[in-house]
Amino acid sequence: MRTRPALTGSDCHKMMAACKAEAQKNKWNVTIAIVDDSGAALLVERMDGAGPISAEVAMGKARTSAATRRPTKFWEDRVKEKPAFVTFPSGGVLFQGGLPIMHQGECVGAIGVSGVQSHEDEQVGQAGITALG
Repeated sequence: MRTRPALTGSDCHKMMAACKAEAQKNKWNVTIAIVDDSGAALLVERMDGAGPISAEVAMGKARTSAATRRPTKFWEDRVKEKPAFVTFPSGGVLFQGGLPIMHQGECVGAIGVSGVQSHEDEQVGQAGITALG
């Protein structure tokens, strides 16, 4: 058997703090969701002022990114090229704002952010991934 890396609670809190700092710096009210490689929630926070639907969307972006091992922006672009992709992955959220968390070439989870423009959502998520190093 082989061992594979996994996110710890400490990793999640470190990423969440960096995401929140980025959002607060820009005065963005967002929901941030961090999931493991199976898409199960590890840490979710809806910042004050973030809309209720943002929690569902952030989780959807994170799950889609974890399941496909790709940023959700990849799927958004694919749908533009080939609309049939809108049905894949089943139940996925196919717009920018979800990023896989890669470690030693393996996907260990994902971050999904919702609440502002999609490219801004991704900016917040990227801050968390960068903080993990």
